[in-house]
Amino acid sequence: MMRRLPLTLACGDYDRTRALLEGDVRPDGIDLTYLRLPVEETFFRMLRHREFDVAEMSLSTYAASLAREDRPFVALPVFTSRMFRHSSVYVREGITSVEELKGGVVGVPEFQLTACVWVRGILEEHHGLPASSVRYVTGGQESPGRIEKGAVSVPYDVSAIPSDRTLSQMLGAGEIDALYTPRVPSTFGAGVTRLFPDVVRAERAYFEATRIFPIMHVVVLRREVYEANRWVAQALHKSFVAARDLAYAGLSDSSALRFLSPWLVQHAEADRALLGDDFWSYGLDANRHVLEAFLRYHHAQGLSPRLLTPEELFAPETLESFVI
Repeated sequence: MMRRLPLTLACGDYDRTRALLEGDVRPDGIDLTYLRLPVEETFFRMLRHREFDVAEMSLSTYAASLAREDRPFVALPVFTSRMFRHSSVYVREGITSVEELKGGVVGVPEFQLTACVWVRGILEEHHGLPASSVRYVTGGQESPGRIEKGAVSVPYDVSAIPSDRTLSQMLGAGEIDALYTPRVPSTFGAGVTRLFPDVVRAERAYFEATRIFPIMHVVVLRREVYEANRWVAQALHKSFVAARDLAYAGLSDSSALRFLSPWLVQHAEADRALLGDDFWSYGLDANRHVLEAFLRYHHAQGLSPRLLTPEELFAPETLESFVI
């Protein structure tokens, strides 16, 4: 029996990857060990210590890594996390408009977080709030001491909060004006609200105007694993697509609800009506406009030294396929 290549994958617990975790989908020629980890832990361990062969990674962190001489990772056009980000802007009590943030202080857990890149870009391009018009403070959202995973040098006023404070505490106390974050702060509802109170309406309007469903995470391989086994990029890409397709099918199965949402099937129908049948698309062609917008924001915010093209992000083996 031919030996399969053993690889470790660190990834979150998602419906679109569950078939890989449970073994219903097996990548060709690969013996995959799926480590189900929180995203912050996965990102930190992969970036700092290269602990995994394959891992979910922040799109922003990955794009920044391409400026390094060693270019330690290569990505697949597989997007394990996507999320609209109007819901990620939290403000202190009394602030009701984007305009009121000008000249204010905004907290971000890390300046380079993908969610924060999207928020700054969207607020500047679509709501008239220049990224340079606020002062940024960084630190732990719920626990003190969080630092940037990688060095950041940007053309903005950015400083760390005191080592014994958290961003959630400071927002709740009115010491900062806003917090851009992918996680709901613990002080939400206690003097803290969302800048966009009708989040769904704002995000639907954004999609209708731009056709952008923001990408948060990609899947990366350590470059030495990829260079030694170029075939694994396509094998993994095919398996992630197969796993996602099973999740699509599950959303439409009305025989018994798969998740704790009474109107799950109806929500899925509404999603398809607005976003299209392949609303969680993988691959470059369907996502070029999304990636171009993100890379433009990333460069403008000083996180990549030059404007990258979407093609530069991905293993070339995953950008074309055979036909019969």
